[in-house]
Amino acid sequence: MFKKLDIVDEKNPVLRKTSEEATFPLSNDEKKLIQQMIDHLTYSQIEEYEKKYDLRPGMGLAFPQLGINKRIIVIVHEIAENTFDNYVVINPTIVSHSEEIIAAEAGEGCLSVNRDVDGHVPRFARVTIEGYDEDGNKIRIRAREELSIAFQHEIDHLNGILFFDHINKNKPFYGEDEIRLI
Repeated sequence: MFKKLDIVDEKNPVLRKTSEEATFPLSNDEKKLIQQMIDHLTYSQIEEYEKKYDLRPGMGLAFPQLGINKRIIVIVHEIAENTFDNYVVINPTIVSHSEEIIAAEAGEGCLSVNRDVDGHVPRFARVTIEGYDEDGNKIRIRAREELSIAFQHEIDHLNGILFFDHINKNKPFYGEDEIRLI
């Protein structure tokens, strides 16, 4: 049975805290919540379910967005129509990144930010993430383009940073000659 998640709003101070390391083994509640996050994000990206359950489309969530101060992120990346790769990373860190900077041409959104925010968010084009899977096994993920943006966005949540903190207030938009827009 699908249960819509209660996602905290940007005004909630939990979103501005640095999250604590998660410990292993994960509790049954944490594992259940991770599965609910995967379901929520998957359904939010399938039009039929998005409408049925009144979901805002999103591809990532971090535990702080559910009011839990732990370093756990979930990304559900659509690789073909209604086909998804799921990433669950516990205690993630960016261990390397490209020099190239990109930005989502349409800007970024966030399930905790219930308003439009105009501006480009500069991000690394490629990142390598290290962390742990749900069973405590060390994992390494290389991400590029849209997936790289998603990882940086979710890891920011663990550090009390929201995407609009990266928007240059004096120059919110970049031209193609300044930054590669995807």
